[in-house]
Amino acid sequence: MTTITTPLDKQRTGAAAGPRPGRRAAGRRTASGRPSVAWAVPGLVFFGLFAIVPMGLAVYLSFCSWDGLTSPTPIGLDNWTRLFGDPEFLQAARLSALLTVISWLFQTPVALLLGVWAAGRQRNRAVLSAVFFLPLLLSTTAISVLFHALLDPNFGVIKEIGPWFGIDPNILGTSTGALLTVAFVGGWQFMPFHTLIYQGGMRQIPQVLYQAAAIDGAGPVRQFFSITLPQLKNTITTSSVLMIVGSLTYFDTVLIMTKGGPGTDTTIVPYLMYRVGFQSYDLGYASAVATALVVVATGLSLLMVRFSGFGTMRSTREGM
Repeated sequence: MTTITTPLDKQRTGAAAGPRPGRRAAGRRTASGRPSVAWAVPGLVFFGLFAIVPMGLAVYLSFCSWDGLTSPTPIGLDNWTRLFGDPEFLQAARLSALLTVISWLFQTPVALLLGVWAAGRQRNRAVLSAVFFLPLLLSTTAISVLFHALLDPNFGVIKEIGPWFGIDPNILGTSTGALLTVAFVGGWQFMPFHTLIYQGGMRQIPQVLYQAAAIDGAGPVRQFFSITLPQLKNTITTSSVLMIVGSLTYFDTVLIMTKGGPGTDTTIVPYLMYRVGFQSYDLGYASAVATALVVVATGLSLLMVRFSGFGTMRSTREGM
């Protein structure tokens, strides 16, 4: 007796047998259930081409003399010897460190408090948060041009309202005022980003902790210092690392608003690198400055992660 199998029978048989995991499905996850390394290949290729390769070239050029036109000439450690004995670089490094500290002290408390507030359920919170996040959507160049116009001592708003608050209208012409202005403009733009980080971290804190504290009689201030701050420890570390690395790499704001002045009072390391490389055409020494900046920023990030316990963090969410 001959059995005739129709396509409908094959379809039913296949459905009864269940789906078979193909090679594609098998390659998407490892035995532990995690995504395969193949998913990271595009990101690794992009990072290698636009980060690792340029950094490698900068390290190589730091041992060369190069004007950007002729072929690089190896000169050994001459650029590095000059770097650590250059008083202009030492001053720029000091100013970069000072700007970083000022930026952290200014941005962290404000962003933390705003993030905690934005995570609540206050009336009109969403509208106010949306307005507050608008500076994050603007480019650094546009914001620097805007503040440069506002702070113009002859035609800017600062000429009219500065004396009301005891502020010198020529604030960009003073050493302290120029540095504080750069820190304020950077904070005004990027503080919403860190606020968003704290808002997300705040919403991960189990509400049962606050409910239990309220039953024990703890008020909002006590809850903030006893629950919120400890629970946001890793969030503070993340925000601080991003903030410090960003402060060390300020460039657009200084270039547009102060051009390193008055004198060299806002000539931080990135601006010194630009001036040496693209105004003096000493790209070998500029590469040494850039490499030193990368090493310092990476070292600070690793130290913060190491001593804050961020590398061994565990989820504090309920049931995890």
